[in-house]
Amino acid sequence: MQPPDLVRRHTVYSCVMGSRAFGLATDASDTDRRGVFLAPTELFWRFDKPPTHVEGPGEEQFSWELERFCELALRGNPNILECLHSPLVEHVDDTGRELLSLRGAFLSRRVHDTFTRYALGQRRKLDADIRATGAPRWKHAMHLLRLLTSARDLLRTGELRIDVGEQRGPLLAVKRGEVPWARVEAWMVRLAAETEEALPGTPLPAEPDHARVAGFLYRVRRASALQAEPDHQVVQGVLGAGRVGQG
Repeated sequence: MQPPDLVRRHTVYSCVMGSRAFGLATDASDTDRRGVFLAPTELFWRFDKPPTHVEGPGEEQFSWELERFCELALRGNPNILECLHSPLVEHVDDTGRELLSLRGAFLSRRVHDTFTRYALGQRRKLDADIRATGAPRWKHAMHLLRLLTSARDLLRTGELRIDVGEQRGPLLAVKRGEVPWARVEAWMVRLAAETEEALPGTPLPAEPDHARVAGFLYRVRRASALQAEPDHQVVQGVLGAGRVGQG
C-alpha cells in the first residue's frame, strides 16, 4: 500500500491547523491540514514497515501514523498537542474519537520544557533575522507570542486552548509590524516570566498517563489484526498444505 493510500483510506482524525485554527487567519492565509492514520496491523508483519508520517496527498497536508503521533504527544511535542486541540476538525471516526478523549492523558508538566525549548528556538531565529536584516520577521514574532501565551495558560489551567480569542487584534498588529520591537520583546519577556511563575502551582501531573495511551494503542492494533485474520488464516493454510506435501 502506497503512503498516500494510507492517508486516504485509513485516516482516523484530521483537522485544520495554523492561523485558521489559532483564530489569526486573514484572506491570504493558507489552509494547513494535519491528520492521523492507523496503518493496518498486518503491514507491520512485513520487512518494509509502514511510514511513521506522510506528506500529502493534498497541498499543505501532513499526517502521522497513530503510534508515532502518540509517542510525540506523550513527549509533550507542542505541534502534536495543538493538533489534538484544533477547533476545526474535518474528519474523525471511532478510533479518532477515542484518541481525542485521551487529550488529557498526554498533558503533563513536561509541556513546560517542550514549549519553552520550542519558544527559545523560535526566539533565536528572530534574533538572527534582526542581526541579518535589522528587523524581525513579524509573522514569526506573532506566532511566538501566541505560543508563549498558550504555554502560560496551559500551566495555569491544565487545559490547552489554541484559539487566541480577544488577543487576535493585538497579535495581528504585531504581524503587520505596527508594534515597535521593544514592546514586542517586553511582551515576550513578560509571558516567559509568567510561564515560569505558573509552573509550581500547575494542576498538570508530573508525567503523562502512559498506561492509558498504551492500552488504547494495543486495542486498536489488536482490532486491526483481527480484521485481517481471515486472510492470514488462508495464508497459513496454504503454507501448511505445502509443508504436508513436502513431508
